[in-house]
Formats: sequence, C-alpha cells, structure tokens
Amino acid sequence: MIFRPKFWPTLFTVPALITLLALGVWQVERLNWKKELIDRLQSRSTAEPLSLPRWIADLESFEFQRVSVTGAFLHEHEFYLFNRSLNGKPGLNVITPLKRTDGGGHVLVNRGWVPFDKRDPETRSKGQIEGSIVIEGIVRLSRGPGLFTPENEPHNNTWFYVDASSMPTSANLPPLQEYYLLAANASPGGFPIGHQWRIDIRNDHLQYAITWFALACSLVVIYVLYHRQKSHQDP
Repeated sequence: MIFRPKFWPTLFTVPALITLLALGVWQVERLNWKKELIDRLQSRSTAEPLSLPRWIADLESFEFQRVSVTGAFLHEHEFYLFNRSLNGKPGLNVITPLKRTDGGGHVLVNRGWVPFDKRDPETRSKGQIEGSIVIEGIVRLSRGPGLFTPENEPHNNTWFYVDASSMPTSANLPPLQEYYLLAANASPGGFPIGHQWRIDIRNDHLQYAITWFALACSLVVIYVLYHRQKSHQDP
C-alpha cells in the first residue's frame, strides 16, 4: 500500500502530536514530583516532634512538620470552624489560641472535632484544660478559602476556613504568622477529639499521562489510516 501524506492533514497533525506528547511527558514529571512531595510530607509528619520555633523563617518548608510547644490555652477566645465532620457526623472544629510559655507569643491550635451540641464550652468543661500543657501536632499553613468556601463571619464567631490574620484581630491578640497547629492531644472528657492526621494528597498524574499518550497514539493511527484510505481512492 502507498502512504502519501497530504499537506494540510500533516500540518495539523504534527503540532498536535508534539503537544500531546509534551503534555504526557509533563504529567510524568508531575507524577514524580508529587510522589517526592508526599514522601517528604509523610516523613515530616511521622518524625519525632521538633520544638516549635518562635519564628518560622520558611513556612512552606515547615508545613506538615511534627512539633511540640508548651503553653496555656486562652479558652475565652475559642473559634469555631464549621462544615467539619467525623465519621460522617456533622460538627465543627475548635480552634483555641495558645499562649506560649517560652515567650514566643501565641499560636492557633486546632484542637479537633466536636458535634454541634458540644459547641458550648460548658458542655465539655472537662476538656477546657487550665494551666500549662504540652501540645503536639503538625504545622498547617493558613491558605485562605477554596473556590466554593463561604466567607468567614467573625462577628458571629463563625469560620469556614482558618484565617491566621483575622482570628487574632477579633480576639484582640497580636498578629500571628500564617499557620496553625493540628493537635493530636486527647482531651479529658473526650471532647474535642484530637486529629489523627494523614497525608491525603491526590496523585492522579499517571492517569493524566496515560490519557495524553493514548490520545497521541490515536492521532497517529487516524493519520496513517486516513492517508492509506486516500491512496486507494487516487488513480
């Protein structure tokens, strides 16, 4: 059979093929990068806890780092993070400022989940720990709202995402760095329920790479078949 490429189909196919292959290679690179990222974050979160620095120079490199810090909770300044669930049961997270004993100021601590009927601190008074306590947790950055996240309502103490800038202001506390701690500490009385953190980062880049390479192969097959058919029709 005669294979005679035509000008216009070739002009379209070659750039399209190069683009599809480039996208596939890019997804493979992203796949390897994401694997390394997940491994690195998993290593940080399971390592022996570091003493939380007074100031973190590079927050990005510290996210998911397991840390410990000593201080006293300011329960009168609790914040309530809504739209949180545990085992399918709706509720909220309790975020409490911790006044550090090392002179490092304050840090926001997400103490964990409570059902809606435990929002009032009096319903979980045993968990309102007084005095100095050692908190162990992981560092999470305050990254702002997602695309469909409602706006926070500081005047109602209703929060849908952690805002390390606005929360201290509403509690008349000094400005804080843009991070908070996810605490794993068990609370007396059972509430709040501390976090059992896990690195849950999607890594779908292999599927994307296969898709782009499959499209590239399909384009080549269609291109070849098209020109083979055309060669039969020509005298």
